Amino acid sequence: MASCADSQPQPAWALALAALGLLVSARAAAGLALWLYAAFLRPARPLRRRYGAWAVVTGATDGIGRALAFRLAAAGLGVVLVGRNPDKLAAVSAELKAKRPGAEVRTFVVDFAADDLAARVGALGKSLRDLDVGVLVNNVGASYPYARYFHEVDEALAQRLIRLNVEAVTWVTHAVLPGMLERGRGAIMNMGSGASAIMPSDPLYTVYVATKAYVDQFSRCLYVEYKSKGIDVQCQVPIQVATKLASIRKPTFLAPSPEAYARAAVRRIGYEPRCTPYWAHALVGLLISLVPEPIADRMFLSRSLGIRARGRAKEAKKKAQ
Repeated sequence: MASCADSQPQPAWALALAALGLLVSARAAAGLALWLYAAFLRPARPLRRRYGAWAVVTGATDGIGRALAFRLAAAGLGVVLVGRNPDKLAAVSAELKAKRPGAEVRTFVVDFAADDLAARVGALGKSLRDLDVGVLVNNVGASYPYARYFHEVDEALAQRLIRLNVEAVTWVTHAVLPGMLERGRGAIMNMGSGASAIMPSDPLYTVYVATKAYVDQFSRCLYVEYKSKGIDVQCQVPIQVATKLASIRKPTFLAPSPEAYARAAVRRIGYEPRCTPYWAHALVGLLISLVPEPIADRMFLSRSLGIRARGRAKEAKKKAQ
């Protein structure tokens, strides 16, 4: 019978490999625990007390922007609704006041696709000087009508994407930030996209994805610049939400309603510099990260080609009528 003295010591490489495996497992477990806490257990920031009495929401008449305005009002903030259609702004304002009696609501008309965008946003900034703006939500944006190759993108569409997705977030932030600096507090939430931050590529949506990559880095750099000054900047990167922008009519498990997304989104304001608030989107992001990029690229290209074919067929049918 072999004695303990006869047992051979494990080689150093085996011990090092075991230690590395333990370290990787511990890191994965810690990451999972932190994600579960952030997604389901961590309380929302007390937005009004921590940041200020008012929230400004761009693109507030439809979809995610409208839903976020209602959630922010439910959190006790006054809301400034910003959009291009005065009739829609008035309708959303009336609905918000009816649902939240006593809520303070203001509206401001800005066409973010207009040529004189900087001047229009400057007027918005002046109108906000008497308000304690604590939260800014840069939600306004645009996408392609349907997938298309880059050479098929005309000047009008490219210009619209750049103005609404790049210039709008830049100039609205530039207009609101000085007041936050004076007060020494504030939160800025910019709407990015999982297409630029989660997926390795989103072919046939090239300009859209590039503009959202700008939003991601713009937000990250501002987060580093202004964190020490009491201002929390965040980029949220959802994948798909059932909105007109995404051309999705009915909510699904993976494409929630704007209201479901907004509930998750408001709970994350003021925390990480980048986040995917809706938990199912985060799981999809994890699965995408496990797929080798060349395979993922082919999958997304095939999907986009299908969307392009359907879009072109629909467009041809309209022209034939």
